[in-house]
Amino acid sequence: MRESLAARSKAHQPLWLALAVVAGGLVVLTACPSRRAAEEAKVQPASRRPSATRPAAPAPASEQPSVPGESSGVGYNGAMPELRITSSAFADGEAIPPKYTADGDDVNPPLIISGVPEGAQSLVLIMDDPDAPMGTWDHWIVFNIPADTSEITEDSVPAGAIQGRNSWGRSDYGGPAPPRGTHRYFFKLYALDTKLDLPAGSKKTRLEAAMKGHILADAELIGLYSR
Repeated sequence: MRESLAARSKAHQPLWLALAVVAGGLVVLTACPSRRAAEEAKVQPASRRPSATRPAAPAPASEQPSVPGESSGVGYNGAMPELRITSSAFADGEAIPPKYTADGDDVNPPLIISGVPEGAQSLVLIMDDPDAPMGTWDHWIVFNIPADTSEITEDSVPAGAIQGRNSWGRSDYGGPAPPRGTHRYFFKLYALDTKLDLPAGSKKTRLEAAMKGHILADAELIGLYSR
């Protein structure tokens, strides 16, 4: 009986060994992929390896939010005051009342000035008519107006200012006097970084040449008048 069991055990021994080999093969096979992945990771190029998250690059200075109170070189909070010229007698692009024309009292209208830039040393005012039949007609030329002037009242010239020569050959204000139709009258204001060394009665061409390279800001007001 013992011999029979021993013989039977020996007979089954190859089968168990085979199963053990097969089982071992399965273990090896299942273990191989992870071992290969580890080995490949060692030799994988850096460009293919997953990298850690990098911090985002800082935004360009032009895109970064401004800090309140920080000077940007163009004025408070990044905004430069805009030079403006207006009138209480008429709105921009509207009709000039007859009182301020050759058909009325022929005196200058009241003008309001605001937004003069820092560093301005003087203001220049030129009133002209580009619709005149013989070319642009100069009606009023005033320079070396004090930079702190905020208003030019009706029928007046700011203290210390100098008047240039208009197209009538006079050094004063000449109101609108179109021969016919509707003309535009430009009141052009300039802020300069200097005072002009010009005599009274200077013509517009000489004035404009002296202004070159000194204009900090400019503004205009347009009035209309018809006959």
